[in-house]
Amino acid sequence: MDTEALVTVAIGDVAVIVIVSRLLGALARRCGQPVVIGQIVAGIALGPTLLGRLPGDPTSRLFPPEVLPFLTVLSQIAIVIFMFVVGYEMDGRQLRQGGRAAATVALCAFLVPAGLGVGAVGVFHGAFDAVQPGHADGRAFWLFMAVAVSVTALPVLAAIVRERGLAGSPEGTVATTAAGLMDVVAWLVLAAALAGTGHATGRSWQLTLLLISLFVAAMFLVVRPVLGRWLRRSRVALANQLTIALGLALGSAWVTAELGLHPVFGGLLAGLTMPRRDGVPDADVLRPMEQTSDLLLPLFFVTTGLSFNIGSLDGDGGLLLLLILAIAILGKLGPAYAASRISGMDTHRSVTVAVLVNTRGLTELIVLNVALDAGIIGPALFTVLVLMALVTTFMTGPLLSLTARRNKRETPHDPKKKVVPALADGQP
Repeated sequence: MDTEALVTVAIGDVAVIVIVSRLLGALARRCGQPVVIGQIVAGIALGPTLLGRLPGDPTSRLFPPEVLPFLTVLSQIAIVIFMFVVGYEMDGRQLRQGGRAAATVALCAFLVPAGLGVGAVGVFHGAFDAVQPGHADGRAFWLFMAVAVSVTALPVLAAIVRERGLAGSPEGTVATTAAGLMDVVAWLVLAAALAGTGHATGRSWQLTLLLISLFVAAMFLVVRPVLGRWLRRSRVALANQLTIALGLALGSAWVTAELGLHPVFGGLLAGLTMPRRDGVPDADVLRPMEQTSDLLLPLFFVTTGLSFNIGSLDGDGGLLLLLILAIAILGKLGPAYAASRISGMDTHRSVTVAVLVNTRGLTELIVLNVALDAGIIGPALFTVLVLMALVTTFMTGPLLSLTARRNKRETPHDPKKKVVPALADGQP
């Protein structure tokens, strides 16, 4: 296929992806699910799981192997920009809003499933080895499994909190803050896992870790203050801060990729480094970066869907899926609920927090793609874990609705009684 034909097919593919993702995203919203759920389903539907099963294998015709590298590059740029937005929106003050309650929930809802995930690899090693022969071992795999079952999708959770009218409520604040804390820890653990794989480099993991630490220090101690002063003093820089932000995100992603980490870490680090205006993300930077990410993210879901084939799931894979679902769900719901109750929240709010932090969504898919690219996991285990991410995300909306209905039935309405929820740290 010559260059002109490749360009033609790639343009057509992007058009199909954007339209199908938009339609299914709208359908998901009408069904009470976040838009991102519809986009994930669109990516899977266009892959071998659904479209590829039709006569003539339309998936192979629509996405020939020669075009996939181009779509992959665009999808990786989308994820780098998305991670920049995640990092740029992270605020230390916001992470402190939930107080001790959020910290307790984050600690329990991360460590318990992480420990169960690592323990499952040791106890049920045969089940993992049957799905991923010869690779279900080693420090990198153990650390990855700890992250895979314990991560929470902060962006999807935040969207659900807004759509459900929970923004500003004690349970919404605690869940969102706890998710942010858990995501920070998850990315650090995943970075440690990748540092030992020699991904994209021939260096030792000790040297890789040293270089990464020096780069992170340079970003925070040199780049951030210098960039902040430049933006404050130069009108030209201020007028071009969107270009600066994009260059910082892509440049940081390039450096982390060269150092042996996935480019997503560079995007996240750039977002954390980008100076804010009075401690708040600048809307002139945040809004266009969000819009660009939203426009390109469906490409990431499709490239994920092309690596996902539910038809390849055999009996061993099905049993492993049940095991991982039990660990991921029970390991989140139980500890998060217990931590919320210990922190002084009532039963209804504790259940709501537990259901919210069980959401995995987009963050889980990014983690899985990073591990697949690094060779830590293979396609079979990738399919199992994608199914786990879908199930735990799909169940969030219905469980929240069920919890809300049950609370209405059990709570008698008394207009004279004013209920003031209290958290352990005295937060109203």
